[in-house]
Amino acid sequence: MDADANAHVPERRAATTGSAGGLAYWGPAVAVSLAMFIGVIDSTLMNVAIPSIVTDLDTTVTVVQGAISFYAMVMAALILPGGKLSSMYGIRRLMTATLLVYGVGTTLAALSWNVAVLYVGWSVIEGAAAAVLLPLTFTVLLVSYEGADRAKALGILAGVNAAGAAFGPLLGGAVTTFASWRWGFGVEVLIVLVALAFVRYLPEESLSETRTKLDVGGTVLSIAGTTALVAGVLLAGRYGWISARRPFAVGGVRLDLFGASPTVWLVGFGIVVFAAFVQYERRVEREGGSPLVPVRLLSNAPFTAGIVTNAARSLVLAGFIFVVPVFLQSGAGYTAFETGVAMLPFSVATFVASIFTTGWRRFVAPKLLIQGGVVLMGLGVLALVSQTALDATVTQLAVPMALVGLGLGLVMAQLIDMTLSAVEQRDSAAASGLLNATMMLGYSFGTAIVGTYLLRRFYGGVVEGVLAVAGAGVSTSDREALVIALEDAAETATKETQRAVLDGLAPAQRELLADVFDAAIVQAQRETLLLLALLVLLVLLVSTLLPDDETDSGP
Repeated sequence: MDADANAHVPERRAATTGSAGGLAYWGPAVAVSLAMFIGVIDSTLMNVAIPSIVTDLDTTVTVVQGAISFYAMVMAALILPGGKLSSMYGIRRLMTATLLVYGVGTTLAALSWNVAVLYVGWSVIEGAAAAVLLPLTFTVLLVSYEGADRAKALGILAGVNAAGAAFGPLLGGAVTTFASWRWGFGVEVLIVLVALAFVRYLPEESLSETRTKLDVGGTVLSIAGTTALVAGVLLAGRYGWISARRPFAVGGVRLDLFGASPTVWLVGFGIVVFAAFVQYERRVEREGGSPLVPVRLLSNAPFTAGIVTNAARSLVLAGFIFVVPVFLQSGAGYTAFETGVAMLPFSVATFVASIFTTGWRRFVAPKLLIQGGVVLMGLGVLALVSQTALDATVTQLAVPMALVGLGLGLVMAQLIDMTLSAVEQRDSAAASGLLNATMMLGYSFGTAIVGTYLLRRFYGGVVEGVLAVAGAGVSTSDREALVIALEDAAETATKETQRAVLDGLAPAQRELLADVFDAAIVQAQRETLLLLALLVLLVLLVSTLLPDDETDSGP
């Protein structure tokens, strides 16, 4: 007998809260929204603080970026087993324990006296806690609300998810500019404390009356597969997607990968491991065990269409969140705080659309609403292409930003509810974990694909500009070598690194190269936004797989 096959929790929850209202009724939504917020802003908040962390801890940009990457890897690797825990332990107790662990991690990160402590507190402890928190947020809403209230709660959560990703740079820029990067983690501690005050409104029961056991074999396979995929994607920017752009070495030992990038090997290994994972889960299910991910979820067409569409949506969002701040700071010269202000219309529009469009499905099919939102996102991205200039103002960017936000909010308000409502209540924990896992993979691929393209086009543009001025002709291989050398010298395309290069030149050379830098970043941004528009079309294409009518397998 499947130990998860029980729907007692939603029935009991509905009996106790169906007639409730106000704070007690919406307490679970508040608690999980706060948990989602800190989980989402964690990386974006610290991205803008990298130079300050480097100076304070006497380290390098590469090391701090490694902490961000390791945080994402830990969270992605543990998110599937993390989603299973709500079927094993009481939801209220699990949320309380996880928030406390997260609070310990963020406190340790705030007090970091060296990089090792930062890695332990931020990347390891916070990453592991976030892997439990994110799927738990969706699960709590599924068992706490029904019908229109569930759609509204999931819409709020979707808005918090997207808005948090954009609000992170604003908060990070503010604390870094006016106080210290450590206060970014300090703010998270305060949010954890507020979230803990609302945890008492969560249901006490687990999703299963019978205590289930953790699927150890499935957990090991899922961790290995996800780690390989995420690590491969993270290395793609430096080493290339297929052919190796530079030698690959581990611990000073150069590895012969037959001319291929480590990304090919790692992603290939990850795919093989996940194929083995599916076969293993089938066997566990046949033998009457409790698999980490019930295979029946993968044969649920509306659910699989939903997670694929959401992963594609995450890819676009990750690319957008990466390239816009990079251009505003590296090209237009915005501070981190000013960048956050420029993205505020996007954040507000996403949040508002996610909350106030959940009821539109009574008049228009959710699939059409999702596709309409995708079209708005595409129009917003194309509008940003026309506004890409070094003198772009916050006012000029407001309408394109709002268009992207409105479209994203409309998509997320419908898509999350449609996807999770397509599964039976007994599978809600596994479905939440799988939804978040694919979302994390989408974020990883989006940042890698779009981010790599932007930086490659920027550095390539600088090399081409210099060669054009010098009147020199070089081969394709020599040009690529120059691009790699510039990447290694500059590390990141920021105003600080550009200034460091320019300061070592004569005045005439400095003026010439500054013009080259400016032209290269503008052209790179325009081309990257066009790539992002193509990825939006991919989301539109994938969305055709969604069911025409809303499917609701919930209670």
